[in-house]
Amino acid sequence: MPFQVIMPKLSDAMVEGRVLQWLKKEGDRVQGGDVLASIETDKAEIELEAFGAGVLRKILVGDGQMVPVGKLIAVIAEPDEDISNLLAAAPTPPVAGAPAPPKVEAKAAALAAPAAVPPGAPPPEAGWVPASPIARRMAREGSIDLAQVKGSGPGGRILERDVEAHLAGQAQRMAGAEVPVGEREFEDKDLSTMRKTIAARMVQSKSPIPHFTVTVEADMGAALELRKSLNAMEAGVEKLSVNDIVLKATALALHRHPGVNAKYHDGRVRLYRRVHMGIAVAVEDGLIVPVIRDCDRKNLREIAQEARGLIDRARARKLRPEEYSGGTFAISNLGMYEVVEFTAVIDPAHGAILAVGAIQEKPAVMNGQVAVRPRMRLTGAFDHRIIDGAMGAKFLQDLKKILENPVQLLL
Repeated sequence: MPFQVIMPKLSDAMVEGRVLQWLKKEGDRVQGGDVLASIETDKAEIELEAFGAGVLRKILVGDGQMVPVGKLIAVIAEPDEDISNLLAAAPTPPVAGAPAPPKVEAKAAALAAPAAVPPGAPPPEAGWVPASPIARRMAREGSIDLAQVKGSGPGGRILERDVEAHLAGQAQRMAGAEVPVGEREFEDKDLSTMRKTIAARMVQSKSPIPHFTVTVEADMGAALELRKSLNAMEAGVEKLSVNDIVLKATALALHRHPGVNAKYHDGRVRLYRRVHMGIAVAVEDGLIVPVIRDCDRKNLREIAQEARGLIDRARARKLRPEEYSGGTFAISNLGMYEVVEFTAVIDPAHGAILAVGAIQEKPAVMNGQVAVRPRMRLTGAFDHRIIDGAMGAKFLQDLKKILENPVQLLL
């Protein structure tokens, strides 16, 4: 039977994706699990696999095309199977200014010889440049406009060697170069798929969600001593970070305050029974929030190991959909940038978020004496539709107590 290949929905926020490159061509025989194409989503570049065996009979979307979630992009079937009904039900949208594709009888087209380039497929979006995933990643890391790179691959496709050559030429031109008179003093760049999604989500968050914020300051002396002791105990294991300790402490506090581990949903409060902690990770194009599931039930070592793997895959754009979806609460830590205090924006899928600042050596009163202590500010942003000031304050109060008495993290 014919198999439909559709643009998958790989995150709650995903509404469209881009077909970066077809790795199979029409007429190729494929098996279930074979990689058909590389897809760019708002979170990562993923490989689209075939869910059935047969011949890739028809490709409906060309390289570089943005496609809505759920849209048919290809059909897999045996050579003698009629796919005319599938093709008729999913017409390719016309492209403004492009000539109409020639009309071909559906059955004849289905039995026609396979073509390397999908006939009648819409051309890539204006501004899109054909490039391999590696070349695209190198360009992002080097802040290179791919439109300025000459491709040596098939059809002008930009390959890794082309980006390397462009970088070498750019370095040679840097020495003593002067800006020509009259040259534009700015550059307009298209938003990436990730940045477009972030822009839309921030509007969804700040407009309808009435934020309020509460800040506490915790003494991190005992937590730092615990971290030092645990890291010295075992060699060859993932070292604990301050963020790992904050993750575990926050998960325990959420377990005690289920009203914060919640979100506003269709006029009701949705209370989550499990604590799935999101970690905000900065990447080249914006922000990704991978998720540690059941964080309150895991020990510090497990959290450290899982967090490191998620962060590494997030920065490499290699996260699987299940690794960045389904979170119930999120933490954003800017302490490594020497940010003392800030307010984070609540994700529309959550009811609150915690902003973590840098640890500072500050004078503090302890047992009637002034001493220099490591202090850290924690700012909770809460959705006032479901969480009031007292509830948010009690949650932060418990979080502060856990961090200042971290033996609770070992129980």
